[in-house]
Parts: sequence; structure tokens; C-alpha cells
Amino acid sequence: MNDTNTAAKTEKPSKAFCVSWALSYQGGAMLIAATISSYFSVFLTDTVGIPAAAASVMLFIATLWDAINDPIMGTIADRTKSRWGRYRPYFLFFPPLFTAAAMLVFANPDLPMMGKIVYTEVFYIMWGMLYTILTMPWQSILPAHVKDDNTRNGLIQAGGTCMAIAFTIASSFTTNFIALFGGSYVPLMFIYGVFTCIMYWVLFKTSTERYLMPVEKRSVGEDLKRLIKHKELLSVIIVWMMSSLGYGLMFGSSVYYIMYYWARPDLISTYMLAVSVGAIVSMMFLMGILLKIFKGSVVKAFQFSQGVSMVCYIILFFFGKTSLVLLYVLTFIATAFGAMEQAMINILVNDTIDYIMLKDKMSLSATISAIKGFAQKCGSTLSNSGILAVLAITGYVAGAIGEQPDSAMLGINIIRFGLPAATCIVIILCLAIYPISKYYDEIAEMKKTM
Repeated sequence: MNDTNTAAKTEKPSKAFCVSWALSYQGGAMLIAATISSYFSVFLTDTVGIPAAAASVMLFIATLWDAINDPIMGTIADRTKSRWGRYRPYFLFFPPLFTAAAMLVFANPDLPMMGKIVYTEVFYIMWGMLYTILTMPWQSILPAHVKDDNTRNGLIQAGGTCMAIAFTIASSFTTNFIALFGGSYVPLMFIYGVFTCIMYWVLFKTSTERYLMPVEKRSVGEDLKRLIKHKELLSVIIVWMMSSLGYGLMFGSSVYYIMYYWARPDLISTYMLAVSVGAIVSMMFLMGILLKIFKGSVVKAFQFSQGVSMVCYIILFFFGKTSLVLLYVLTFIATAFGAMEQAMINILVNDTIDYIMLKDKMSLSATISAIKGFAQKCGSTLSNSGILAVLAITGYVAGAIGEQPDSAMLGINIIRFGLPAATCIVIILCLAIYPISKYYDEIAEMKKTM
């Protein structure tokens, strides 16, 4: 959004708030989430020994439930009443539980195979639910604490940079880190979890809820019905889902691609570093440059970035194995332009929150964040279980480096470059009918009265 009122432009959130907002969810919690996103599938198949087909079903069930409980959590957060406020209490009590669940997910106890499956599924679902409990209020506290769009967008970009750095650390160096702990992920999850707790507690201390409308006495179903009636927002929801799917495929398939398609497990860390550094460049530099080039239009910048990534993915699908230099360079470019989607969709969330305030005179920050979370988790469901499902269907053999059947090699290539290219196309088409742009002036006028 380009225009804000004069009073809002003077608004300066504290440095402590800015740092803790960026480093709580997109720092500490993202280190854990990025480790799970990049290595959990391989952990299930190659360490725990769960067959790819069974692991695919496990992740499908867990992430589907995770998607379903997002709207539930969002509506609960919007109705929370406490002496600490509507969203802030969740920053105080749940980070330690989130840390414990992440540690237990990677514990790998000595159980029969069915016991391993049940144990891992239970704690993976628990971890996902706690991740949701921390995510919805975190997303909602920003528009509640800050109303100036430029300030919000700057914080979102900073948070996106933190997320990219977290993904760089987790995806590129996890194998080195766990080697220090005898191959166990558990101590690493504990370290990341302590950092998560500290950042969320600082956010609790420094955040306020200045810009909220009172919650009327109405049912959860009524809130959801009011949102569903805005059918014009369907294209936005699809963008949220496709962004999550594309981002998940980017990181979740890379280990398999290098380990089996190239048969070079020794290159996993360096290749993941190329992916992750591309994401850092995307958030720190390219996103801001594109927004300036397109004069603050998030939609145009988003479409352009996805177009560049799509071209790179298509080239790599056909020629990715011809040259390591080509692979690294185009992977870096694709990620540098594609990764900014994770920050841009958060701008679309704030647009949607403001749009609903304008149209329905309602404050549904957490509920809208939950719908976004639901869409993202649907994308994650397709990504997490889809990778393993494709591998199972195409005949993937765990640990068979250099000996995978041709069908499995094709499947790995599809999940690494073919499907991400398809998500770019869908995002570009959906953004072509983005419905909120024409209401920016009206929303700016509404904010003058807040």
C-alpha cells in the first residue's frame, strides 16, 4: 500500500519490538521449522527407516490437520481476553512447549516400526499445533502494534531477511551441527528453542495492542462466513497456498536432488548454501529494489520475481544435470527472485486485514492470519507428503545413491524444478486479478480515524 496518514508516518516502534518481532517466529522458530522442512523427510526414510509411502501418509495426515486447526486457532486468538491482551499471552507460555515438541520429534526411540510411526506422528502433530499457536498471534501483533504501511512493510522485509538467514543456517549447516552431537538433532532443537523462547518473551514485553476494533459477541462460524462471502479473496488465498508449496519444494527436494539425482551427497551443504544465500539476497536487497522499480507495487514486483524464477526452473528441468556451474548459478538466481514471496505474502495479509476492516468494520487479524496459515499449510501438505508420494510412486530406494531407477530420477527432477515452475505460473495468474489494489485510497482514509 502506498499511502498512509501523516500521524502514522511519525510512528516509530521500539528497536526491541522490531528485533524481537523479526527474530521470534522468523528467527528462532524458523531455525526449527527450516530444519524440519529440509531434513525431516530424509530423517524419516533414511534414519528412522520408515518406508517412503508410509512417511508420505504420515506427513499428509499431520500437515492436513495442521491446516485445519489454523482457522480454529485464529478465531480463538481473536476472542482471547486476558490482562495481557488479545495476542500477547501466547508469546509468554507456549514457546517452551514448542521447544520440547521439536526435541521429541527427533528423539527416534528404540521401538518396533509401528511404534516409531505412531510416536513420530503424535509428536509431529503436536509440534505443528504449537507452531500454529505461536504463528497466528505473531502475525496479528504487527497490525495491532503498527498501522503505518511503510513501517509494517519494512518490518516484514526485515523479518523475511531473518527467515532467509535462518533457512541458510538450518539447511546448509545442519549436517555439520548434528555431527557435533553424534548425529542427533535433539541438542540442536534445544539450542534453537532457547533462542525462540527468549525472543518471544522480549516480544511479549515490548508489544502493545493499540489498533484493534472490539470483538463483538458472535460465533466463530459467523466470522468465517463473513470472510467466505468475499469471494474476490479466493485468488489471494491461492497465492498464499502456491507460495508455500513452491517454497517448500525449493528446500524439501534439494537434498534428494543432490544426493540422488547428481549422486553427490558431498555437495549437499554447498548446494543448500547456494539456495539459502539466494534467499538472503532476495530479502535483503532484491525485494527492496523491485519495489522501487515498480514504484511500491507489491503485485507487479511479485509477478516479475515469479516470472524470473519460472524461467530458471524450466531451464534447470531440462539442462540441470549438464553442468554444476549452470545448476548453481540458476538455482541461486531462481531462489534470489523466488524467496521474497514469503515476505510479500505477509504484505498481502496486512492488505487483507485492512480490507476487511474497511468492508465489514471488523478486526479479524488473527482469523485472517489463520486463513493464510490454512492456505500455507495446505501448500505444505502438498509439499511434504507430495515429495514422498512422488518418490514412492516412481520407485525411489532409500540410500541407493547412484542406483536409483530412471523413474525415480524423473520424479526427483519433477519435484525439484517442474512443480516449482508450475507454482510460479499459478501465482502470476492469480495476482493478475488481485482485488485489493483499487481500495488502497479508501483504506488510507479509514486509517485516519483509527
